Amino acid sequence: MSLPSAVTTPVSPARVAIDLGTRSYAITIGAGVLDQPGTYADLPRASQALIVSNTTVAPLYAQRVRTALAAHYPQVHVLALPDGEAYKTWETLQLIFDALLSHGCDRKTVLFALGGGVVGDMTGFAAASFMRGVPFVQIPTTLLAQVDSSVGGKTGINHPLGKNMVGAFYQPHRVVCDLDTLQTLPPRELSAGLAEIIKYGPIADRVFLDWIEAHLPDLRSCEPRAMAYAVQRSCEIKAWVVSQDEREAGLRAILNFGHTFGHAIEAGMGYGAWLHGEAVGCGMVMAARLSAALGLVDTGFVDRLVRLVAAAGLPVRGPVLDISDNAGRYLELMRLDKKAHAGAITFVLIDGPGRAVMREAPEDVVRGVIDACCAA
Repeated sequence: MSLPSAVTTPVSPARVAIDLGTRSYAITIGAGVLDQPGTYADLPRASQALIVSNTTVAPLYAQRVRTALAAHYPQVHVLALPDGEAYKTWETLQLIFDALLSHGCDRKTVLFALGGGVVGDMTGFAAASFMRGVPFVQIPTTLLAQVDSSVGGKTGINHPLGKNMVGAFYQPHRVVCDLDTLQTLPPRELSAGLAEIIKYGPIADRVFLDWIEAHLPDLRSCEPRAMAYAVQRSCEIKAWVVSQDEREAGLRAILNFGHTFGHAIEAGMGYGAWLHGEAVGCGMVMAARLSAALGLVDTGFVDRLVRLVAAAGLPVRGPVLDISDNAGRYLELMRLDKKAHAGAITFVLIDGPGRAVMREAPEDVVRGVIDACCAA
């Protein structure tokens, strides 16, 4: 099966299908869809629903979603978690279970994840675990969550030694991407989301990569038509990949381009010091340089990607995690990556624009790339 053709004109609202048999669902993409009762029609019915959000997003959107859901659920509760990657922990996850139990929720209760990737990952994990599985819906309000983390059913929390090391594959019943929520994003959060959009070009669609380069100023200013196209195309690519490989047995791993280096940065710096998208942006540069060091791409492509990542407002130089042996610290953390096997690190590399491969690399080559990419 080949990658779906790109949309030529964004349609609002658009629907992108995730084809997973009995676990199939749709991604709804459009402006103003978040507070429309019809957006949530045909979902599992229950006597109660719980909106899980955070202290930043809940004041903006929780009441609007609650009003829309009231047309379908007699009781709609709201839980606002502390905001930030540093709170993606067992302790915060427990707050969701506390809310569910205190309200007397049952196995038909539907959870709604209203927020960014942290809220979505934790709510999904709670839904997978509570009473051994209850329905949930993703309502991502950040660009990064709309184009990546809300789609595909990866849920979980962080461990101090590794990002997303505790979790489950658990698909939502629907994903609702309201493009209007992107207008409230701080510039740093918007740039972080652009990292995940940029990622899709090198790994799967060189034409989309060309388009991103040409329209980056529009994306940085959150121009509605450009953003609608970028979100829809990103979701189309991810939906196609997930439909081929739901549990990351092979193909889906290409979606982790830049993430092996990026997760090491997040864990080494302390979760929240760099935003996830910032770490991924820098990680893509490092992975591209490793690709060139192994002879897979030329330096011209690397320079092109570096310019694009920098123009998106993302870092292109890695942090020093250990002044005595920086490369060694990166390698130590990367060996904890979920793609590592028996201590061998598998990298997502670029074998020409629009084509990704999975490959190990000699340690001395990886060390050289880390040394060259990290700030002095």
